[in-house]
Amino acid sequence: MRLRLTGDWTLTHAAALLSRLGGLATAGLASEHVTGGGQRRAVLDTTGLGRLDTAGAILLVRLYRQVADQGFEIDWPQARREHRALFDYVGGAGEAITVWPPSGSGLIGMIEYLGWLTMFFVREARRFTAFIGQVTETAMLTALRPGRMRFTSMVHHMEETGLKALPIVGLLSFLIGMVMAYQGASQLQKFGAEIFVVDLIGISVLRELGVLLTAILIAGRSGSAFTAQIGTMKVNEEIAAMRTLGLDPVVVLVLPRMFALMLTLPVLTFFADVMGLCGGALMAWNTLGIDPYLFFSRLQEVIVPRTFIVGMVKAPVFAALIALVGCYEGLRVKRDAESVGRLTTRSVVQSIFLVILFDALFSIMFNILKV
Repeated sequence: MRLRLTGDWTLTHAAALLSRLGGLATAGLASEHVTGGGQRRAVLDTTGLGRLDTAGAILLVRLYRQVADQGFEIDWPQARREHRALFDYVGGAGEAITVWPPSGSGLIGMIEYLGWLTMFFVREARRFTAFIGQVTETAMLTALRPGRMRFTSMVHHMEETGLKALPIVGLLSFLIGMVMAYQGASQLQKFGAEIFVVDLIGISVLRELGVLLTAILIAGRSGSAFTAQIGTMKVNEEIAAMRTLGLDPVVVLVLPRMFALMLTLPVLTFFADVMGLCGGALMAWNTLGIDPYLFFSRLQEVIVPRTFIVGMVKAPVFAALIALVGCYEGLRVKRDAESVGRLTTRSVVQSIFLVILFDALFSIMFNILKV
């Protein structure tokens, strides 16, 4: 069988080439597979191939693998050096690209774009779920052999993500408590119910705002750092060197960061709760004349332990999500600096989105359980 490649294989023609490759897989290769006898050989003729960019090279890799999967031995006798170099580079990257269709006009074009976008998010969710499964399996195997765990690295990340984050977390929570007290006081004064500002601050800070704002702050501070650190290691081929030495990057890089954040985020949440209540108490004293003794006495009356526990239960889950997203995007970095910046930004956005999504799911679950 002889496959002749002609024209320019570039991003501009990627959608058309992709449909042609699909037709080739269902028609030409299948017939050759049935009728061909003996040793099946395929010759890749690229004498008529014009320009080749990264998108075209990925499609060429896909064609190469389609033919090889049908049992053909492939010859590429007249490959141009620049084409072969790009083919080898893309083939070694192991990452597929998303070929977006040309944007149509009108309602049909919008529906097509939404369909492609939906499939993109479904594929990303499937890959991230597979990564979670891989990390979970590795964590269970590491629990059976604790000597594999990098405890020194975990303590280092606990310092970076926990101890060094205390000032910014405390300041932000203190200010949020003051804002909540001020806004609540301005409304409650109209009804002569100033004392209920204590209920407002206590429930909102302990149940929702303390853990949510801390998680969002850590997602921007530590989640992005995880992606940038691991991504830089990927660019410098350090992760490839780890695999060559027989080291599992999940054990060396992911687990210490995830466990460190799962241990430190509850502590940061508790600190944020305390600072938020202190900020609210100070503003209530200044605005409403509720002295700290009355504030905390009222707080003790209206706040039950489960209000505090609800907020603390969310912290390890949010920490695991932030660490997993940060490490996942870091491991997906390609061998260029632009990829590091793009995926670092994406990890922050995805982490914050997942934190808010799971916070909403927690709220629904606790409402069903009457907690």
